[in-house]
Amino acid sequence: MKNRKSGTSHDEASFGGFGRIPGSATEYLKAALEDENEPPVFLIALRHLTLAQGIAKAAKAARIERESLYRALSARGNPRLSTLFAVTKAIGLRLTVCS
Repeated sequence: MKNRKSGTSHDEASFGGFGRIPGSATEYLKAALEDENEPPVFLIALRHLTLAQGIAKAAKAARIERESLYRALSARGNPRLSTLFAVTKAIGLRLTVCS
């Protein structure tokens, strides 16, 4: 739902600070990954970051239909690895594995 005064959605306003604070998005996703018993936490965190940047913009950059992106990043979503790579790239992040 868009705020009539500012023209931004509630989610964009709630999570918009991630783009203004260097490293905050990265730390947010890292923290979500630490919950090994709840894999959906990562998808929800990625959804929050995507919403903050604008889901339509991210979907277009990732070459994914907006509705499909919403479903993939839901708590019950089951996205392909290629989708995760495309979305993280679209919002300016990169998935990596380290030890």
